[in-house]
Amino acid sequence: MSRQKISSPEDSPPSLLGSRPRSQFHRGRILPPSFYERETEIVAREMLGTVLECETENGTASGIIVETEAYLGEHDLACHAAVGRTARTENLYGPPGIAYVYFIYGMYWCFNAVTRAEGLPSAVLVRALEPLDGIALMHRRRARVRHTVDLTSGPGKLCTALGITGSMHGKSLQRKPIVIREGERVADDDVEVTTRIGISRSADWPLRWLARGNRFVSKGKVSA
Repeated sequence: MSRQKISSPEDSPPSLLGSRPRSQFHRGRILPPSFYERETEIVAREMLGTVLECETENGTASGIIVETEAYLGEHDLACHAAVGRTARTENLYGPPGIAYVYFIYGMYWCFNAVTRAEGLPSAVLVRALEPLDGIALMHRRRARVRHTVDLTSGPGKLCTALGITGSMHGKSLQRKPIVIREGERVADDDVEVTTRIGISRSADWPLRWLARGNRFVSKGKVSA
């Protein structure tokens, strides 16, 4: 039986790595709660270029954040907090810098970082990553995916690839199993802002940030 060829980020630029080996991408300190205790739009933009890392019993996998969406609170009808404080949304009201993980379509987990001060429900959804560490592990978790470029190009895909599950809901992002580290800042000229993907309410709000031209971003259609 012939072995399946796994493509690499060097095969077809652009990417935040460029032609560098993955080992040369900067992985800095774990981001402190103060990073998240700001307006959600600022956090969503500043998360581009940081590194989302998840450790499980099977190993560690990580990726560079290349696409985010902001969800602003009870007045944002696309935000879970629009229904108010419930058992499901309780962690959205929690302290900044914790994980908000939820299940969609009965199939996929989605990962968010809670923002702003405690009691102000808001979060940043991580929509896509450029794979960095543990790529072989990601391929085992998403065995039907041939190409590395398709491993983490969507919020459900990246959670499966990194091993992010509901057991991490409400966990601090300052310690394992799930953290976000300093990476390499994406220059303003290399950032694109659009409306969010796949929503019907507050659909015309420009609250999606992505690394311009990056081939690892999700392929969904913007909402307005």
